[in-house]
Amino acid sequence: MTARVDVAIIGGGIVGLATALRLREARPRLRITVLEKERELATHQSGHNSGVVHAGLYYASGSLKARLCRQGKADLEAFAESHGIPIRYPGKLVVALDEAELPRLADLKVRATTNGVEGLEEIGPDRIRELEPQAAGIRALWSPRTGIIDFRAVALAYADDLTARDVAIRTDHRVTALLQHSGGVVISTTSGELQAAHVIACAGLQADRVAAMTGEVGRDASRIVPFRGDYYRLVPEARSLVTRLLYPVPDPRFPFLGVHFTPRHDGEVWAGPNAVLAFAREGYRRSDIDLRDLAQTLTYPGFLRLARRFWRVGAAEMWRDLSKRAYVREMQRYLPAIRSDQVRFGPSGVRAQAVRHDGTMVDDFDLGGSGRLLHVRNAPSPAATSSLAIGRMLADSAIERFSLA
Repeated sequence: MTARVDVAIIGGGIVGLATALRLREARPRLRITVLEKERELATHQSGHNSGVVHAGLYYASGSLKARLCRQGKADLEAFAESHGIPIRYPGKLVVALDEAELPRLADLKVRATTNGVEGLEEIGPDRIRELEPQAAGIRALWSPRTGIIDFRAVALAYADDLTARDVAIRTDHRVTALLQHSGGVVISTTSGELQAAHVIACAGLQADRVAAMTGEVGRDASRIVPFRGDYYRLVPEARSLVTRLLYPVPDPRFPFLGVHFTPRHDGEVWAGPNAVLAFAREGYRRSDIDLRDLAQTLTYPGFLRLARRFWRVGAAEMWRDLSKRAYVREMQRYLPAIRSDQVRFGPSGVRAQAVRHDGTMVDDFDLGGSGRLLHVRNAPSPAATSSLAIGRMLADSAIERFSLA
């Protein structure tokens, strides 16, 4: 017999689990099931990230990212405290290396102030050296409430709460088809069929493919382009060189931040990531290639237009990916004392970035849908920080759209 539920949530990452949690809180009697294609939860973007609890410096005023990051951070901090999950606050320094970067630093300060970043300061070289003695820079923004957490531990804590509240979590259930009809949605999976009155898809790296199962395709539909980011680890004796998050001033002409330093919740210090095209959506090594994924990316007009626009930046990123010496030189711009023998190749993550047909990146969170379905079409950083706020927005939208009594 086909199982029947009120709401099925596709995706057992941090956003899908947070959405299920917020929906359960708002509607305790709903029959809710979370479907995850892997055997474990939170194994992709939720488990392959630097762990930064973002304070909201970078995001355009009025955007979903700006609003949900601020609210999500507060929600995350309260959740972590109540569940005994440690957060450290090393703080973040965004440093300008020369006078050419000062106008961009000033613009960033305006944006961060508008976004209500807690404790924000603009500081000079003496204060930079006081906070981070080995750092380069002539001017900086200091965000003392930028934190570090283990986001996979957070996601698994969400899952524990869901299980305690009788929400079914079914791993090893990869969705293969979605069929809408007058009474609901038939969900075909690799482990059987499920009948849901409504569906919320939080599919991350597979978001566009899940949307395509419901007919949300066409020339104007964005597509996920995967970017792999590789990190280096500082050897234990070099970790004392940097104790704060140390970031460059972002350049609005380019889509990614550039190499930065992140002290981690486990005591490690990571440097990175770079940003190169991933040859597999879920490929965390240089050698990982999925011919279907690669072909879909290389034949997508949106990616080709993006690549033409940023080919110089892309070439530099690829060179740093291949050359440790080039990577270390980039690190030394911000931390001159670091040496090549003090870094080791570390982990990688893959960012699911929605790209439009015209070659522009979808910069904000993109949530929407039609009929009996809601989709998270784009949720890159700071989605983990914002997860409970994104979950509340999706839950509220589902309650209104689906008339969930």
